[in-house]
Formats: sequence, structure tokens, C-alpha cells
Amino acid sequence: MSIGIDKIGFATAKYQLKMADLAAARDTDPNKYSVGLMLDSLSIAPITEDIVTLGAAAADQILTKEDKATIDMVIVATESSIDQSKAAAIFIHGLLGIQPFARSLEMKEACYSATAALNYAKLHVTAKPHSKVLVIASDIAKYGLRTSGEPTQGAGAVAMLVTSQPRILALNDDNMAQTRDVMDFWRPNYSNTPFVQGMFSTKQYLDCLKTTWAEYQQRYDTNLKDFAAFCFHIPYPKLASKGLNKLLDKSLPDAKREQIQQNFEASIHYSRQIGNIYTGSLYLSFLSLLENAKTLKAGDKIGFFSYGSGAVSEIFSGQLVAGFENRLEKNRQAQLEQRQTLSVADYEKIFFEEAQLDDQGNAEFDGYDTHSFTLDRIDQHQRLYKRN
Repeated sequence: MSIGIDKIGFATAKYQLKMADLAAARDTDPNKYSVGLMLDSLSIAPITEDIVTLGAAAADQILTKEDKATIDMVIVATESSIDQSKAAAIFIHGLLGIQPFARSLEMKEACYSATAALNYAKLHVTAKPHSKVLVIASDIAKYGLRTSGEPTQGAGAVAMLVTSQPRILALNDDNMAQTRDVMDFWRPNYSNTPFVQGMFSTKQYLDCLKTTWAEYQQRYDTNLKDFAAFCFHIPYPKLASKGLNKLLDKSLPDAKREQIQQNFEASIHYSRQIGNIYTGSLYLSFLSLLENAKTLKAGDKIGFFSYGSGAVSEIFSGQLVAGFENRLEKNRQAQLEQRQTLSVADYEKIFFEEAQLDDQGNAEFDGYDTHSFTLDRIDQHQRLYKRN
């Protein structure tokens, strides 16, 4: 029995910041962003857009009434949670109208947790083949004004429906994970923005890739020639490019090397325009690959490298299913181009706006453009959402 991704959806904020504008405002060479980071723009979320609205919008694109009546688990993976107790999955479960007898939970381990959620979903469907599990990776990456991480911010959510007999990707049983206790990136409960040791984090990402890949190759007797493409967690595309170079074997035939490289370029196409979406970055890479690569075919083996600071990494693979191309959005690029471009001054106001609560814990918000759902207000410390 094959188990994997049957449907995949994506949502990002309706506002963007051009990297050239940020470079000018920060008195920085624009090539530092466009070449050094391989970024062209960032998605900017207003206060009325959060992991709930983005996650619900991504899932709403792909779910039918039959799906909502049969989904028996909702998992949200995030590192920008809105509540220390109540799972974002419960808010989304309610907004989407999923049948009540479903398990809903939230998972955390930096940018890695969506991979853990996907594996948990797979195990659940293995035990109950008629089940459907909704896995959502939703985050808003926010580092702060004039910080080193400012050009690697972003916002977005990827929703995946995991089933038996999937129609996009069948997951293989070849997961290889690694854990190491390091402090490369972290965000204590008392801080709204993370602490980052940039160079150290880069080294951890690349070393985890190298060592996990070596163990994966040994355990599963494989190498890069067996893959049509490799998707990476993408804090920024240049780091993923460095990761790919770590895997490229000089003994690879030129044709295979060219195939891997071209498919990599397709896999970073959306991230270049959206920025870092934390838990969803790897799966946005996969979605971008599917919708922009020219030579993919059924049966192609796709590799995945997942990384979450702190740190957990994992490599696994899947096989594309016949007809996968019929399950994809045909107009994604046009949607990205329709985002409203913000001035740097407006970005600074909108992206970092915080709720102004009165003595009773109430707050009202300006009307910003969002997708299917919006954070309407806060009433006695309760976040209240509505469908647009």
C-alpha cells in the first residue's frame, strides 16, 4: 500500500517587499540580497494574517466537502505559534468545518516539525488506510528591523493531504534522521524575535546535511544518480544551493548533473519571491519543483532534506505518481505577481505592528487584504477569526 501526498496547497501574504528597495533603505549593495542570498522579494504579513489564516487558506484551496467529512487528523507544524496552550490546528479545524471526530494538534521543532508531522501522518494512515490526515506547515519568519536576519524574513503556509493511494507523491520507507544539541537559532518565550548565530547555523545546516546524507547512503545503498531532483529546507536559496553542491558527486554523469541542477533552480523559484517560511520552506521547494520543472515524470525519485535549528535534520524520498501534474495550480506565478508592493516605511509599520489591548484584553485592527480568512479582532484575549 502506498501512502503519501494526495493534494498540496499554498498561501502567502498579499503584500511584498522588494529586496532592491530594502537594500536601498539599508544602504546595502543590492547584489548582497539578489546574488548573495538569491532573494528578489519577501512576503509581508499584516497583523490580521497569521499562521491560522494562512494555514486555513492553504488548506481551503484543496479540500472538498468529502475531504472535510473524512479527515480524522489535523496537524499544524509551526515555530511562530499564536498560543502557548491551544493548538493552531483547532482554530483551523473549526474554520474549515472539518468533521468533529478528528484529532487536532500542533508540533514544534524549529523548521523541522512539518517533516515529523508528515511522518506521523504516514504512520497513522498505515494503521488506518481509509484515514485522511491534513498536515499544515504555517509560519511567519520575523527577525526584526535592521538585524542580520531581516532580509531572510517571509510568510506562508503549505497544506498537504496525506492518504493511501496518493495522487502526487508516494513516500518511501527510507527516513534517516539526526539530532544534535546546538544553539544556532532559538527564540525564548519572552522574546518576539529569535536569537541567531548566523555563521554557526550555516555550518550546522551544511554539516547535518553532509553527515545525514552519508548515513542515508550507507543504510539504503543509494547515491545521487538515483534521484531526479533534491529539495531542501530553504532559509534563503543561496544556502540550499550550497547544500546541493555538498551532494553533487564529481563522478555523476554530466546529463544527471544537469538534470539535478535544472530541477534545483525550479525548486527555489517561489522561495526567491517569498522568502523564508520556516516549517513550510522544504515543502514550498517541493511545490515549486512540481509547478516549474519541465522534465519531471511519473516514477521519478525526489529527495528531501529537512533541517530545524537546535537541531534535527532528516533525509527521505518519495516517488512521483502518474498524473501528478493534473493536481497542481496552473496560475501560481500570476498570483505572486498580484501582491501589493510595499514601501520600506509601510513594511516597517505593517509587518511589526502589534495588538494594542485595552484593560479588558480587547483589540480592533485596520482592514488589511488577506485570503479566505482574517483575524477579525481580539475579544477578552480571545483571537476571533472570520471567513472573508
